[in-house]
Amino acid sequence: MLVSEILAIKGKVLYTISPVKSMGEAVAIMTEQDVGSLVVFSQGQMTGMLTFREVLRAVHKGGSAWAEMTVEEAMLSGPLSASPNMEMDELRRQMVDHHQRYLPVMDGHTLLGVVSFHDVAKAVLEEQSFENRMLKNYIRNWPLEAGEAEEQ
Repeated sequence: MLVSEILAIKGKVLYTISPVKSMGEAVAIMTEQDVGSLVVFSQGQMTGMLTFREVLRAVHKGGSAWAEMTVEEAMLSGPLSASPNMEMDELRRQMVDHHQRYLPVMDGHTLLGVVSFHDVAKAVLEEQSFENRMLKNYIRNWPLEAGEAEEQ
């Protein structure tokens, strides 16, 4: 399964934020939209990712003033990204090896979406379910042996 197929299952809703916005604004967007990450864009270019991990680090670092910190101060700069034609196994390996639960999917400089570890798990379940149904159907419709056909 390709990353583009995972995006097709998930949908391609994009949530982005500017690096000059406050962390308070970022958390409000993440909460209202029920998303675990925002892609940080500046002048049409991806410059970072903001996930719950970075938010927690900002809270720890900023103390009671964390909400006034800028997204740029907290974001993961230069995050790894996936390409739409990347195989799911390669995607999973990259996410695990680099401890990134969210990966932006980029086609050149164009953001196509964000794939989360949850999206990958859901895609694996759907793929296995489909294969399971196909195998059961194949077994159910297995041709009768020559001797069995004569008995019936």
